[in-house]
Amino acid sequence: MSNRADDAPLETRGHITQFIFCLQESAPMSRIEITSLSASPKIVDMLSEIIVEVVTNGGSVSFMHPLAPETAKAFWNDSLAAAAIGKRVVLGAWDGEMIVGTVTVLLDCPPNQPHRAEIAKLMTRLSHRGQGIAVALMHAAEAMAIKNHRNVLVLDTAVDGGASALYDGLGFTLAGVIPDYALKPHGGLTGTKIYWKHIGDPL
Repeated sequence: MSNRADDAPLETRGHITQFIFCLQESAPMSRIEITSLSASPKIVDMLSEIIVEVVTNGGSVSFMHPLAPETAKAFWNDSLAAAAIGKRVVLGAWDGEMIVGTVTVLLDCPPNQPHRAEIAKLMTRLSHRGQGIAVALMHAAEAMAIKNHRNVLVLDTAVDGGASALYDGLGFTLAGVIPDYALKPHGGLTGTKIYWKHIGDPL
């Protein structure tokens, strides 16, 4: 297993926010770049590959197995269209020319909650798990939320097969558990855990 990704400085180049970190392995170092994503056929295809793989392997990301590639592409086209008008930020972790992980920061909250953001669709390709990419994506998502003047993050994760340990380790607080909240991709109900975290400066 590789070491935890090192925190890296935030760089802004044009309209793209980038986070650079390295994964130290027994072999050469692997350079991972995290950027905000905008719609293109290549990006939509890679994001669709990731979500189909995650659902196939039992990941609870709102879809049932089998997830048709066309459905996945429609979801990402809609998500990136929302990002283009500032309602969310879709981040991608790049290993060379391939997106190997993603997370979304939802910014379109009700008028009485301008200080809040939600974390959604945190996913990593199976081939790149255990390398600290999810942690790096969460750090980038938190920085992006702060950049958008948000100081409370909320998220949920499945009781069965979710990422509770990750969120506990990142300082999120468990607000509660809702039993029988959703179907798992291959059937059967699972509960969900609701988490929150204060970030940045208070309003």
